[in-house]
Amino acid sequence: MNIPKMICQQLFLTSESFTMIAIIIIVLAQTLVGVSSLPEADKISNLPGQPQVKFQQYSGYITVDDQHQRALFYYFVEAEEDPASKPLVLWLNGGPGCSSIGVGAFAEHGPFRPGDNNVLEKNDYSWNKEANVLYLESPAGVGFSYSSNKSFYALVTDEITARDNLVFLQRWFTKFPEYSNNNFFLTGESYAGHYVPQLAQLIVQTKTKINLKGIAIGNPLLEFNTDFNARSEYFWSHGLISDSTYEVLTKVCNFSSIRRQIQNGNLKGVCATVNKQLDTEVSNYVDEYDVTLDVCLSSVNQQAYVLNQLQETQKLDVCVGEKTTTYLNRKEVQEALHANLVGVTKWTTCSEVLHYNYQNLEIPTIPILGSLVKSGIRVLVYSGDQDSVIPLTSSRSLVNGLAKEIGLSTTVPYRVWFGEKQVAGWTQVYGDILSYATIRGASHEAPFSQPQRSLVLLRAFLEGKSLPGVI
Repeated sequence: MNIPKMICQQLFLTSESFTMIAIIIIVLAQTLVGVSSLPEADKISNLPGQPQVKFQQYSGYITVDDQHQRALFYYFVEAEEDPASKPLVLWLNGGPGCSSIGVGAFAEHGPFRPGDNNVLEKNDYSWNKEANVLYLESPAGVGFSYSSNKSFYALVTDEITARDNLVFLQRWFTKFPEYSNNNFFLTGESYAGHYVPQLAQLIVQTKTKINLKGIAIGNPLLEFNTDFNARSEYFWSHGLISDSTYEVLTKVCNFSSIRRQIQNGNLKGVCATVNKQLDTEVSNYVDEYDVTLDVCLSSVNQQAYVLNQLQETQKLDVCVGEKTTTYLNRKEVQEALHANLVGVTKWTTCSEVLHYNYQNLEIPTIPILGSLVKSGIRVLVYSGDQDSVIPLTSSRSLVNGLAKEIGLSTTVPYRVWFGEKQVAGWTQVYGDILSYATIRGASHEAPFSQPQRSLVLLRAFLEGKSLPGVI
C-alpha cells in the first residue's frame, strides 16, 4: 500500500516528537538525583611514573543510571595555565566502543604518553596547553565504565549513548560547578561523528544550561554510503588497488554493500570475491588508517578497525598501544585513577562486552550538523589526509553539500593553511560558522600522527579564528 508523502512525513514527525519527549523526561528524571561526591575525592595526587606538572588532574565515576547502577568513567586534566579562563573540551573516541582515555588521552593528545620501563613521558603537544580537557569512556562497558545490570550490554544504541552522555555532563558540572560558565566544546573522531553531533543536538533540544560553542570532529562517519564508498577511489588513486578491482567496486559491488553483508553475516557472490581481491592487493602490510605508514600497526587503530570491519578475520599488531594497555592494567595505576574493573578482568582499548547496534551506523548525522549550525553552534569537520577508512573526499563533499543545502556562502575559499612554516593542510569556511580542514600527513587518528598540526587546528578553532594562511 502506498502512503502519501505528506502522511509519511507527518507520521515520522509525530514519532520523532514522542521519542524526543521521552528522552527529555528520562534525562530530567536522572538529573534530579544529586551527586554526593566532591571533586577533591577524584583528585589524582600523582600517576605512577609521571613527570612533575603544575596542573591538576581528576578521574572517577559519574553515575548516569541510579536504578541499574550504570556509571561512566572520566579523566579530566586542567589547562597548564590559567584553567579558570580556558575553555572546556570534551573528547570522545569512536569504535563504537573504544576508549577515549586509552586512545585520546594516552595515545593522542593527553598530557602523557606511556614510554618504556613503566614511565610516562610528557606530550609536548598536549591539548591541555589550550584548554581544560575532559576524556569520557562511553558508553558503559567501554574501558572502566560499567553497568551492574549486564543486560545493558546486549544492545546499545546511539540514542542510549547520547542520553547517558548528557546525564554525565549535567552531573559532572554539578561536581565541577566552577567550569559551568566556561566556553564548552565537543570534540572526537571516527564514530564520534555520531556521538558528538547527537550529544550536541540533545543539549540544544533539552535546553540544558551548558555553554556549548562548537563541535569539532575528525575523520567522522557522517553518512554511511558516501563515507564507505569513497574508499574505492581513495585506494585506486593511491595505487593500492588495480583498475579492474576499482571497476568492480564502482559498478558491481561497492564498499557499503560489502560492509552490510559482513555485518549481517552473509558475505557471498561477487562481493565476497572482490573482498578477497582487496585483501590480496592492499595486503595486510599496509595500515589502512594511514596508507603511508610503514611501521607496525598500533592498537590506537582498534577503534577504526571496529568501524572498518571489512576483513572477516584480522589480527592487529600492537606497538604504542600495548604500552597503554599494560599501563592501565597495573593495579597501582588503577588505584591512582580511582578506577575499578567491574564485570571484566582487564582494561581493553575497545570493549569486549559491549554489543552495539550496528544498524545505527546507517543513521546519517550530516543533517544534525545543519541543525547545529542553524542554532548558532560552530562546526568543524577535519580529515587526516592519509586515512582510507573515512577518506577526506567524502567528508569534504558532505560538508560542501551541507553548506549549499542550508544556504551558506564561502567566506574563506579553499586554500592551504600553515604550521611551523610548512603547509599543514587545506581548509574552506562557509558563513564563518561551518568549516572543513585537512591535516597534511595525518592518519585516521590525526593527533596521534600529526600532534603539532592538530594542536594548531585546535587553537584556531577554540579562538574562532581562521587557520594560519601565510608563512
